[in-house]
Amino acid sequence: MSEVVRPRRSLLYMPASNDRALEKARNLPADGLIFDLEDAVTPASKVDARNAAVDAASSGNYGKREIFIRVNSLDTAWGMADMAAVSRSNADGVIIPKIRGPEDVTAALVAMESSGAPRNMRIWCMIETPMAILRAAEIAENVDCLGGFFAGTADLAKDLQSDHPADRAPMVYALQKIVLTARAFGLAVIDGVHVDLDDQLGFENSCRQGRAMGFDGKTLIHPKQIDLANHIFSPSEKEISQAKGVVSASEEAKARGDGVTVYEGRLVEQLHVEMAKRIVVEAEMIAGFDSDRG
Repeated sequence: MSEVVRPRRSLLYMPASNDRALEKARNLPADGLIFDLEDAVTPASKVDARNAAVDAASSGNYGKREIFIRVNSLDTAWGMADMAAVSRSNADGVIIPKIRGPEDVTAALVAMESSGAPRNMRIWCMIETPMAILRAAEIAENVDCLGGFFAGTADLAKDLQSDHPADRAPMVYALQKIVLTARAFGLAVIDGVHVDLDDQLGFENSCRQGRAMGFDGKTLIHPKQIDLANHIFSPSEKEISQAKGVVSASEEAKARGDGVTVYEGRLVEQLHVEMAKRIVVEAEMIAGFDSDRG
């Protein structure tokens, strides 16, 4: 059972070239912000966006929100300069797009170390190519420097030459493999974006699908998606109540010396107790995070 480190229900992409967006992000209820240097930034604005992202990440103006910077692919004209700049920022993590294999993680790590990145800065891998799906376990073996995986569903659909419907049926296998690999190596894992901002029902269904698959949260492209993602990726009141009941029943059974725990007529095994404890901890962390968001 993976440890709950912090809520990552909603991670919002923000174009680092947009000063107004960076300013607005200070008051958004997202669990984390991704200052984007890649897809959301034109070539002419890459350098300015890089400087703005580093300044924003180092400003301390975003309270408890987790701050990521997504750099340009390492084989582009901007990738390595992005890595050097981000390494000197106060970002919590750097997101590497278009990962092909463990060699890309190694290259990113070398760039970070040579630029003096803090030891707690983590690399997050965009798993968005067929090769990355096939080599996911090899990529995850660099677990000491990794924070987790981001599913890149838009690019994956492009490379698969598949449709990208709201139910994401053509890429269900890939999504499941991303989650499976992340969990096998104890990594966090974040679902991909829903790009149709007018399709509220499709967005809701994709969030529910992602949570059912085991994703920790979802990447977002617009602030109006935050509240629903936070809601769906949070334990419900019913889940919290049942989890507390399972934990309490287990503790009472142990106190009585019973070898078997029963809660609401169902046998409770240790795995159920561990799952229940995780839900309780997650709910407490979310409540604290939401009440003390600065």
